[in-house]
Amino acid sequence: MGERKIDRDMIAEIDLHENGLYVVSDGLLTKVVPKSFGEDTITWQNNKVFEIKRTEKIRLNGQDMV
Repeated sequence: MGERKIDRDMIAEIDLHENGLYVVSDGLLTKVVPKSFGEDTITWQNNKVFEIKRTEKIRLNGQDMV
């Protein structure tokens, strides 16, 4: 694989009516979809987002099982 060229004038449009988180790394846009409950932890490596760890919380409201 050769080195990827990035168009410095590249523009992405996002819907500001839609909740979410976006990560831009090396010219690529990744949407992180929201969850009902939980936590996302972003890990940085060499000034870039390396990974996102997702945890889920479940509220107990008298369910028979979870």
